[in-house]
Amino acid sequence: MTPAVRTESVPSPADEGDAPCVRVGPSVRMPTSHGMFQLSAFIESRTGVEHLAIHCGDLSVPGVLVRVHSECFTGDIIGSLRCDCGPQLHKALDRIAAEGLGVVIYMRGHEGRGIGLIDKLRAYALQDQGMDTVDANLALGHPVDARRYEAAAAILQHLGARSVRLMSNNPLKLLALREQGLEVVAREPHEAGEHPENAAYLGTKRDRLGHLLGHPVAD
Repeated sequence: MTPAVRTESVPSPADEGDAPCVRVGPSVRMPTSHGMFQLSAFIESRTGVEHLAIHCGDLSVPGVLVRVHSECFTGDIIGSLRCDCGPQLHKALDRIAAEGLGVVIYMRGHEGRGIGLIDKLRAYALQDQGMDTVDANLALGHPVDARRYEAAAAILQHLGARSVRLMSNNPLKLLALREQGLEVVAREPHEAGEHPENAAYLGTKRDRLGHLLGHPVAD
C-alpha cells in the first residue's frame, strides 16, 4: 500500500486570518538537464489546484532569484512559437542553476492568463482571425488577466523566501507579490524567445499590458 502523503497548511503572508493558503505536498530530488533541483508540490486550498516549486539552495538569503511562471502547455511542453513561455521557463532554470540558488514557482491553473487551455485555444483561433490576445480574451467573456498570486506568495513563504529578485517583465506581477507582503528588491529583465511568429504577441504585451520589454530595470 502506498503511504499517504502528509500535508500541512500555510497561510498567505498578506493576511493570516482569512487569505487563501496552500497545503504542503511531497518534495523530491529532481536531476534535470539544467542542473540538480528539489521539486516540491503544493495544493492551493481555495481551488485545489496543484502548484510546483523547482528550487535549490537556501532561499532565506536576501535577494534570492525567483520566477513565478504561469503554466503554458503549448509553450512549455510542445515548444509553441506563438508565445515566449517555454524559453522563459528554461532561461529561469538555467539562471538559477548558474547561481546555485533560487526558485521557479510553476503556477498550474494559470494557462492563458487564467482562462484555461480549451479557451486559450479558442482565443488562438480568434487571433488567427485578426484579434490580439487582449481582445480575444474579452471576446470569450474573460478578463484580460484572471491570474492570482496569493498561492505563489504562500509557497515562497513556506520555502523561506522573504526578499526576492523577480525574473519578470510584468510590473503587475511584481506589485501583486509586494501586496502579499514579499520584499521584491529588484526586477530582473527576463526576455527570451522573440521571433517573427510571436512578434505581435510580444508587442501586445508591451503596448496593451504594460510589460517592460526592451526597458531598463526600474523598481
